[in-house]
Amino acid sequence: MTNHSETTGSSENDKAAGDEDRAAHDTHGRSLPPETHIGPTAYDSHGAEHQVTLRTPAELADALPYLLGYRPEDSIVLVALHDRESRGRFGGRARLGIPTSADDWASVARQLAHGLVTGSERRGARPEQMVAYLCQEPAKGESGRQVMERLRPLAQKLRVECGQLDVPVIEALCISDGRFWSYCCVNESCCPPEGLPMGLPGTSVLAAAATYAGLQVRGTLRELRARLQPWETGAALTQEIALDTASTSLVPRILDAAHRVAVAEETLGLAERIMRRLAAAPTVTGTLTADLRDDELLGHDEAAALILGLQDRVTRDRAAEWMEGEEAAPALRLWRALARRCVGPYGEHAAAPLTLAGWVAWSTGDDLEAREALAMALGADPGYLFARLLHQACNEGLDPESVRRCLRAERRDRGAAPARHGYDQKEAAPKDAGLAAAQEGASRPRRRSRSSGTAVNRPRSARAAARGGGVTVPRPRTSRTSGRGTARRDDSRLGSARPGADGSEAEV
Repeated sequence: MTNHSETTGSSENDKAAGDEDRAAHDTHGRSLPPETHIGPTAYDSHGAEHQVTLRTPAELADALPYLLGYRPEDSIVLVALHDRESRGRFGGRARLGIPTSADDWASVARQLAHGLVTGSERRGARPEQMVAYLCQEPAKGESGRQVMERLRPLAQKLRVECGQLDVPVIEALCISDGRFWSYCCVNESCCPPEGLPMGLPGTSVLAAAATYAGLQVRGTLRELRARLQPWETGAALTQEIALDTASTSLVPRILDAAHRVAVAEETLGLAERIMRRLAAAPTVTGTLTADLRDDELLGHDEAAALILGLQDRVTRDRAAEWMEGEEAAPALRLWRALARRCVGPYGEHAAAPLTLAGWVAWSTGDDLEAREALAMALGADPGYLFARLLHQACNEGLDPESVRRCLRAERRDRGAAPARHGYDQKEAAPKDAGLAAAQEGASRPRRRSRSSGTAVNRPRSARAAARGGGVTVPRPRTSRTSGRGTARRDDSRLGSARPGADGSEAEV
């Protein structure tokens, strides 16, 4: 399967329940699920409980961005419902990209349904019903209604797969071109063939509750990914030249045990200086403006030195200690900026800054960016163990505090900030193994990954392990790019039928 995939949403809603027992009915008399609630844990920033009851397909369609935290595009979304006989409440949510080929639809439907149900069971809350969403904008010359009809077989496959698991789909909606259609209602008086218009964003009761609670719906995943994807501007070629130049001097030093400590100190010291520079910069509004400001504050040579230095795993692990307090925000900005600088043949090098960005986002409570950044890290290097373990832990709803404790202990044992001291070879594999142990103790996942035991995660292209005392550095995949100077990482690499080790996620 080649579709890009990720799952979003907060498992907190698993704990939210409504206060009414009666079943709701929509305007065409068709029985809907018991009143579906977004409960107090979703909107508790003001201390009071803010419960929202959803009764109609229109309200379910309007709720989708608030369930995910963003507006999905080209997406299949399944949402679990619990308490069939009493108070319907949202549970886990799972999202996959809609494959271009209809031949892949059956396997995607099976993966999504099975992953969400089994994941919920693992957490002790098997869903009793499902709501399905298909979201796709029309192609050129296509109407929203044509999109709905074209995706009808996919909706049917989702219903069949969920039904075989004894978890019926009680509503399936297609959202396209500002309208929605129900695949479950055949009454044209209430669900006309031309569909019904979506409400204006921000005008529903649910939107009001979210606004009151201080919650915001982000734009789209495309906009979020843009903050982490490599440059496609004229400056990309200059950055690539800087990476080539830095590689000539830095890579041999990283692979030489006698100089590795000095490179680590230089890398972390430079990162600290740039973080202070970012923190001192004036505040601006808008994510695009903020990213452009950060790009201007980071030189090409500085970015190259940091990207290459972070390929050493112990250096990366120490950088991961900037995960909370005043250090977290500038660190996250730096990791995003470095991910954007992994241009052209250096795309595999992005695994380190993307993993750090995902870790800091997860540590500071932004699960959405965490999942996306970690999925992109695995797209850059599917074998990157630290990203895979963090990805699995984030998807399973583990508390990042167990990882923070491990990192705090390492920092405390050295007696200083990470840029102040060198490391010995016994530190070559602490964090990946520690995270695996934390996961095992917290949730006992079905499969436990083992540390590679090297000082740098072993990428597919590594060839220098024997010469570098177990240290490997990714090599650029191709010669210098031409034209605009970059090649966008292939999003298709993020998708696979193997959840937890690629771009697929299951938040339950």
